[in-house]
Amino acid sequence: MTPVRFGKTGLKVSPIALGCMSYGDPSWREWVLTEGPSMPYYRQAYEAGVTFWDTADVYSTGVSETITGKAIRQFAAKREEIVLATKVHGALGPGANQKGLSRKHIMEAVDASLKRLDTDYIDLYIIHRFDPDVPMEETVSALNDVVRAGKALYLGASSMYAWQFMKFLSLQRQRGFAEFASMQNFYNLIYREEEREMMPLCAAEGIAVTPWSPLARGYLAGSGPAPEGSNGQTVRGRTDPYSKTLRLGEGQDKVIRERLIAEATKLGVKPSVLALAWVMSKPFVTSPIVGSTKPYHLEDAVAATALKLDDATIAALEEPYQPKAIAGHS
Repeated sequence: MTPVRFGKTGLKVSPIALGCMSYGDPSWREWVLTEGPSMPYYRQAYEAGVTFWDTADVYSTGVSETITGKAIRQFAAKREEIVLATKVHGALGPGANQKGLSRKHIMEAVDASLKRLDTDYIDLYIIHRFDPDVPMEETVSALNDVVRAGKALYLGASSMYAWQFMKFLSLQRQRGFAEFASMQNFYNLIYREEEREMMPLCAAEGIAVTPWSPLARGYLAGSGPAPEGSNGQTVRGRTDPYSKTLRLGEGQDKVIRERLIAEATKLGVKPSVLALAWVMSKPFVTSPIVGSTKPYHLEDAVAATALKLDDATIAALEEPYQPKAIAGHS
Protein backbone atom coordinates (compact mmCIF):
# COMPACT_ATOMS: atom_id res chain seq x y z
CA MET A 1 0.00 0.00 0.00
CA THR A 2 1.18 3.48 -0.83
CA PRO A 3 1.37 5.84 2.17
CA VAL A 4 -0.80 8.96 2.00
CA ARG A 5 -0.16 12.46 3.23
CA PHE A 6 -1.83 13.34 6.52
CA GLY A 7 -3.75 16.46 5.61
CA LYS A 8 -1.47 19.47 5.12
CA THR A 9 1.20 18.10 7.47
CA GLY A 10 4.40 16.38 6.37
CA LEU A 11 3.32 13.14 8.04
CA LYS A 12 2.62 10.04 5.91
CA VAL A 13 0.29 7.26 7.05
CA SER A 14 -1.03 4.00 5.65
CA PRO A 15 -4.30 4.46 3.70
CA ILE A 16 -6.14 2.44 6.34
CA ALA A 17 -5.63 2.48 10.10
CA LEU A 18 -5.86 -0.41 12.52
CA GLY A 19 -8.53 0.35 15.10
CA CYS A 20 -7.43 -1.14 18.42
CA MET A 21 -10.68 -0.85 20.38
CA SER A 22 -11.20 -4.58 19.86
CA TYR A 23 -8.08 -5.47 21.87
CA GLY A 24 -8.14 -5.25 25.64
CA ASP A 25 -10.39 -6.65 28.34
CA PRO A 26 -13.68 -8.46 27.54
CA SER A 27 -15.10 -7.35 30.88
CA TRP A 28 -15.27 -3.89 29.25
CA ARG A 29 -17.02 -5.17 26.10
CA GLU A 30 -17.90 -8.83 25.55
CA TRP A 31 -16.50 -8.93 22.01
CA VAL A 32 -13.05 -7.57 22.95
CA LEU A 33 -10.03 -9.89 22.53
CA THR A 34 -7.45 -10.34 25.28
CA GLU A 35 -3.73 -9.84 24.72
CA GLY A 36 -2.87 -13.31 23.41
CA PRO A 37 -5.59 -13.53 20.74
CA SER A 38 -5.00 -9.87 19.80
CA MET A 39 -1.34 -10.15 18.85
CA PRO A 40 -1.81 -11.95 15.50
CA TYR A 41 -3.89 -9.01 14.27
CA TYR A 42 -1.18 -6.49 15.07
CA ARG A 43 1.32 -8.75 13.27
CA GLN A 44 -1.01 -9.11 10.29
CA ALA A 45 -1.46 -5.35 10.12
CA TYR A 46 2.26 -4.62 10.34
CA GLU A 47 3.16 -7.20 7.71
CA ALA A 48 0.45 -5.81 5.39
CA GLY A 49 1.85 -2.30 5.71
CA VAL A 50 -0.89 -0.98 7.99
CA THR A 51 1.36 1.05 10.26
CA PHE A 52 -1.18 3.66 11.44
CA TRP A 53 -2.56 2.28 14.73
CA ASP A 54 -5.40 3.97 16.61
CA THR A 55 -6.32 3.34 20.25
CA ALA A 56 -7.69 5.38 23.20
CA ASP A 57 -7.23 5.54 26.94
CA VAL A 58 -10.89 4.71 27.47
CA TYR A 59 -10.74 1.45 25.46
CA SER A 60 -10.86 -1.28 28.11
CA THR A 61 -9.92 1.51 30.54
CA GLY A 62 -6.32 1.58 29.39
CA VAL A 63 -5.74 -2.10 28.63
CA SER A 64 -5.92 -1.50 24.87
CA GLU A 65 -3.07 1.00 25.16
CA THR A 66 -0.98 -1.47 27.14
CA ILE A 67 -1.49 -4.22 24.57
CA THR A 68 -0.84 -1.83 21.67
CA GLY A 69 2.42 -0.73 23.24
CA LYS A 70 3.52 -4.34 23.61
CA ALA A 71 2.62 -5.04 19.99
CA ILE A 72 4.75 -2.13 18.77
CA ARG A 73 7.76 -3.45 20.68
CA GLN A 74 7.13 -7.00 19.49
CA PHE A 75 6.50 -6.45 15.78
CA ALA A 76 7.94 -3.11 14.67
CA ALA A 77 11.65 -3.05 13.91
CA LYS A 78 11.66 0.56 15.13
CA ARG A 79 9.15 2.67 17.04
CA GLU A 80 9.38 5.20 14.19
CA GLU A 81 7.73 2.75 11.81
CA ILE A 82 4.38 3.09 13.60
CA VAL A 83 2.16 6.15 13.54
CA LEU A 84 0.50 5.80 16.93
CA ALA A 85 -2.74 7.57 17.83
CA THR A 86 -4.50 7.62 21.17
CA LYS A 87 -7.25 9.73 22.68
CA VAL A 88 -8.34 11.66 25.74
CA HIS A 89 -11.80 12.57 27.06
CA GLY A 90 -13.59 9.42 28.22
CA ALA A 91 -14.12 8.60 31.89
CA LEU A 92 -11.30 6.54 33.41
CA GLY A 93 -12.75 6.41 36.91
CA PRO A 94 -15.49 7.77 39.17
CA GLY A 95 -13.72 11.02 40.05
CA ALA A 96 -14.96 14.35 38.76
CA ASN A 97 -11.55 15.07 37.19
CA GLN A 98 -11.01 11.64 35.64
CA LYS A 99 -12.68 12.59 32.37
CA GLY A 100 -13.16 15.46 29.97
CA LEU A 101 -10.85 18.07 28.49
CA SER A 102 -9.74 20.12 31.49
CA ARG A 103 -6.05 20.99 31.82
CA LYS A 104 -5.84 18.74 34.87
CA HIS A 105 -7.27 15.71 33.09
CA ILE A 106 -5.35 16.23 29.85
CA MET A 107 -2.00 16.55 31.63
CA GLU A 108 -2.63 13.52 33.82
CA ALA A 109 -4.12 11.47 30.99
CA VAL A 110 -1.29 12.01 28.52
CA ASP A 111 1.30 10.90 31.08
CA ALA A 112 -0.78 7.84 31.92
CA SER A 113 -1.13 6.96 28.23
CA LEU A 114 2.61 7.31 27.64
CA LYS A 115 3.25 4.98 30.56
CA ARG A 116 0.77 2.35 29.38
CA LEU A 117 2.02 2.55 25.79
CA ASP A 118 5.62 2.45 27.09
CA THR A 119 6.71 5.09 24.62
CA ASP A 120 8.34 8.50 24.81
CA TYR A 121 5.85 10.18 22.49
CA ILE A 122 2.45 9.84 20.85
CA ASP A 123 2.31 10.61 17.15
CA LEU A 124 -1.31 11.79 17.15
CA TYR A 125 -3.11 12.85 20.34
CA ILE A 126 -6.86 13.14 19.77
CA ILE A 127 -9.62 14.71 21.84
CA HIS A 128 -12.20 11.93 21.74
CA ARG A 129 -15.23 14.23 21.88
CA PHE A 130 -16.14 17.86 22.53
CA ASP A 131 -16.43 18.83 26.21
CA PRO A 132 -19.08 21.54 26.79
CA ASP A 133 -18.07 21.88 30.44
CA VAL A 134 -14.54 23.15 29.75
CA PRO A 135 -13.63 26.47 28.09
CA MET A 136 -12.12 25.86 24.67
CA GLU A 137 -9.23 28.16 25.59
CA GLU A 138 -8.27 25.87 28.48
CA THR A 139 -8.32 22.79 26.27
CA VAL A 140 -6.23 24.23 23.42
CA SER A 141 -3.73 25.72 25.86
CA ALA A 142 -3.21 22.38 27.58
CA LEU A 143 -2.91 20.53 24.26
CA ASN A 144 -0.36 23.06 23.06
CA ASP A 145 1.71 22.40 26.16
CA VAL A 146 1.51 18.65 25.49
CA VAL A 147 2.99 19.21 22.02
CA ARG A 148 5.61 21.71 23.20
CA ALA A 149 6.74 19.20 25.83
CA GLY A 150 7.31 16.61 23.10
CA LYS A 151 4.70 14.24 24.48
CA ALA A 152 2.69 14.38 21.24
CA LEU A 153 3.73 15.34 17.71
CA TYR A 154 0.32 16.14 16.20
CA LEU A 155 -3.16 16.87 17.53
CA GLY A 156 -6.48 15.50 16.33
CA ALA A 157 -10.15 15.88 17.17
CA SER A 158 -13.16 13.61 16.89
CA SER A 159 -16.91 13.89 16.31
CA MET A 160 -18.36 17.34 16.97
CA TYR A 161 -20.17 20.09 15.07
CA ALA A 162 -18.23 21.94 12.38
CA TRP A 163 -18.68 25.28 14.17
CA GLN A 164 -17.09 23.83 17.30
CA PHE A 165 -14.14 22.49 15.35
CA MET A 166 -13.64 25.76 13.49
CA LYS A 167 -13.74 27.69 16.75
CA PHE A 168 -11.04 25.41 18.14
CA LEU A 169 -8.90 26.01 15.06
CA SER A 170 -9.44 29.76 15.26
CA LEU A 171 -8.37 29.89 18.90
CA GLN A 172 -5.26 27.85 18.14
CA ARG A 173 -4.32 30.17 15.29
CA GLN A 174 -4.98 33.35 17.23
CA ARG A 175 -2.69 32.22 20.03
CA GLY A 176 0.00 30.57 17.91
CA PHE A 177 -0.78 27.17 19.42
CA ALA A 178 -0.31 23.76 17.83
CA GLU A 179 -3.34 23.15 15.61
CA PHE A 180 -5.55 20.15 15.08
CA ALA A 181 -4.28 18.21 12.07
CA SER A 182 -7.09 15.68 11.81
CA MET A 183 -10.77 14.96 12.33
CA GLN A 184 -11.99 11.46 13.21
CA ASN A 185 -15.73 11.39 12.60
CA PHE A 186 -18.55 8.93 12.03
CA TYR A 187 -18.87 8.42 8.28
CA ASN A 188 -20.09 5.58 6.09
CA LEU A 189 -22.73 4.73 3.50
CA ILE A 190 -25.58 4.85 6.00
CA TYR A 191 -24.42 8.00 7.82
CA ARG A 192 -23.36 10.86 5.55
CA GLU A 193 -24.43 13.95 7.49
CA GLU A 194 -20.76 14.90 7.84
CA GLU A 195 -20.77 15.77 4.12
CA ARG A 196 -22.86 18.87 4.86
CA GLU A 197 -20.35 20.94 6.85
CA MET A 198 -17.50 18.98 8.45
CA MET A 199 -16.06 17.38 5.31
CA PRO A 200 -16.03 20.64 3.30
CA LEU A 201 -14.42 22.37 6.27
CA CYS A 202 -11.69 19.74 6.50
CA ALA A 203 -11.04 19.89 2.76
CA ALA A 204 -10.79 23.68 2.83
CA GLU A 205 -8.48 23.75 5.86
CA GLY A 206 -6.23 20.84 4.86
CA ILE A 207 -7.40 18.65 7.75
CA ALA A 208 -6.84 14.89 7.51
CA VAL A 209 -10.04 12.85 7.85
CA THR A 210 -9.89 9.42 9.50
CA PRO A 211 -13.48 8.14 9.70
CA TRP A 212 -14.44 5.83 12.53
CA SER A 213 -16.83 2.97 11.88
CA PRO A 214 -16.63 3.07 8.06
CA LEU A 215 -18.60 -0.18 8.08
CA ALA A 216 -21.17 1.20 10.55
CA ARG A 217 -19.96 -1.02 13.39
CA GLY A 218 -20.17 -4.05 11.13
CA TYR A 219 -23.68 -3.40 9.87
CA LEU A 220 -22.49 -2.96 6.29
CA ALA A 221 -20.55 -6.22 6.56
CA GLY A 222 -23.55 -8.20 7.79
CA SER A 223 -23.21 -7.62 11.53
CA GLY A 224 -24.73 -4.73 13.44
CA PRO A 225 -27.58 -4.72 15.97
CA ALA A 226 -29.67 -7.83 16.31
CA PRO A 227 -33.36 -7.74 15.39
CA GLU A 228 -35.87 -8.12 18.20
CA GLY A 229 -36.05 -11.74 19.35
CA SER A 230 -32.91 -12.69 17.40
CA ASN A 231 -29.60 -13.96 18.70
CA GLY A 232 -27.79 -11.74 16.20
CA GLN A 233 -25.03 -12.74 13.82
CA THR A 234 -22.00 -11.85 15.95
CA VAL A 235 -21.20 -11.31 19.61
CA ARG A 236 -20.72 -7.62 18.88
CA GLY A 237 -23.98 -7.48 16.96
CA ARG A 238 -25.79 -8.94 19.96
CA THR A 239 -24.07 -6.95 22.70
CA ASP A 240 -22.86 -3.59 21.37
CA PRO A 241 -25.02 -0.92 23.07
CA TYR A 242 -23.59 1.92 21.01
CA SER A 243 -25.01 0.41 17.82
CA LYS A 244 -28.42 0.98 19.33
CA THR A 245 -27.47 4.52 20.34
CA LEU A 246 -26.56 5.19 16.71
CA ARG A 247 -29.85 3.56 15.66
CA LEU A 248 -28.13 1.40 13.09
CA GLY A 249 -30.32 -0.83 10.96
CA GLU A 250 -33.43 1.33 11.06
CA GLY A 251 -35.48 2.52 8.10
CA GLN A 252 -33.41 3.39 5.05
CA ASP A 253 -30.32 1.64 6.45
CA LYS A 254 -31.71 -1.70 5.32
CA VAL A 255 -32.36 -0.37 1.82
CA ILE A 256 -28.82 0.98 1.58
CA ARG A 257 -27.34 -2.31 2.76
CA GLU A 258 -29.40 -4.19 0.17
CA ARG A 259 -28.14 -1.82 -2.54
CA LEU A 260 -24.58 -2.36 -1.31
CA ILE A 261 -24.98 -6.13 -1.54
CA ALA A 262 -26.43 -5.88 -5.05
CA GLU A 263 -23.60 -3.65 -6.31
CA ALA A 264 -20.98 -5.84 -4.61
CA THR A 265 -22.43 -8.88 -6.35
CA LYS A 266 -22.12 -7.14 -9.72
CA LEU A 267 -18.46 -6.39 -9.04
CA GLY A 268 -17.70 -9.80 -7.56
CA VAL A 269 -16.47 -8.39 -4.25
CA LYS A 270 -17.61 -8.58 -0.64
CA PRO A 271 -20.00 -5.87 0.59
CA SER A 272 -17.44 -4.88 3.22
CA VAL A 273 -14.79 -4.33 0.53
CA LEU A 274 -17.14 -2.18 -1.53
CA ALA A 275 -18.33 -0.17 1.49
CA LEU A 276 -14.73 0.64 2.45
CA ALA A 277 -13.79 1.42 -1.15
CA TRP A 278 -16.68 3.89 -1.28
CA VAL A 279 -15.38 5.70 1.82
CA MET A 280 -11.88 5.81 0.35
CA SER A 281 -13.20 7.11 -2.97
CA LYS A 282 -13.92 10.44 -1.29
CA PRO A 283 -11.09 12.94 -1.84
CA PHE A 284 -11.53 14.38 1.65
CA VAL A 285 -10.92 10.99 3.34
CA THR A 286 -7.34 10.21 4.38
CA SER A 287 -7.40 6.89 6.22
CA PRO A 288 -10.47 5.12 7.65
CA ILE A 289 -10.20 3.29 10.98
CA VAL A 290 -10.76 -0.45 10.52
CA GLY A 291 -11.22 -2.96 13.34
CA SER A 292 -10.12 -6.57 12.91
CA THR A 293 -11.06 -9.62 14.95
CA LYS A 294 -10.98 -12.14 12.08
CA PRO A 295 -8.09 -12.57 9.60
CA TYR A 296 -10.31 -11.68 6.66
CA HIS A 297 -11.29 -8.32 8.19
CA LEU A 298 -7.90 -6.80 7.46
CA GLU A 299 -7.60 -8.70 4.18
CA ASP A 300 -10.87 -7.10 3.05
CA ALA A 301 -9.67 -3.66 4.11
CA VAL A 302 -6.42 -4.04 2.17
CA ALA A 303 -8.40 -5.25 -0.87
CA ALA A 304 -10.57 -2.14 -0.64
CA THR A 305 -7.54 0.12 -1.08
CA ALA A 306 -7.07 -1.32 -4.59
CA LEU A 307 -10.73 -1.17 -5.68
CA LYS A 308 -11.43 1.91 -7.78
CA LEU A 309 -15.10 2.73 -8.29
CA ASP A 310 -16.67 4.25 -11.36
CA ASP A 311 -19.19 7.07 -11.20
CA ALA A 312 -22.14 4.77 -11.91
CA THR A 313 -21.36 2.49 -8.97
CA ILE A 314 -20.90 5.44 -6.61
CA ALA A 315 -24.19 6.96 -7.75
CA ALA A 316 -26.02 3.65 -7.27
CA LEU A 317 -24.65 3.26 -3.75
CA GLU A 318 -25.55 6.81 -2.75
CA GLU A 319 -28.98 7.09 -4.36
CA PRO A 320 -31.09 5.62 -1.48
CA TYR A 321 -29.67 7.95 1.18
CA GLN A 322 -31.95 10.49 2.87
CA PRO A 323 -31.04 13.05 5.57
CA LYS A 324 -31.11 11.73 9.13
CA ALA A 325 -30.56 12.94 12.68
CA ILE A 326 -27.05 13.86 13.81
CA ALA A 327 -25.32 10.94 15.53
CA GLY A 328 -21.96 10.06 17.02
CA HIS A 329 -21.21 13.29 18.87
CA SER A 330 -21.53 11.74 22.32
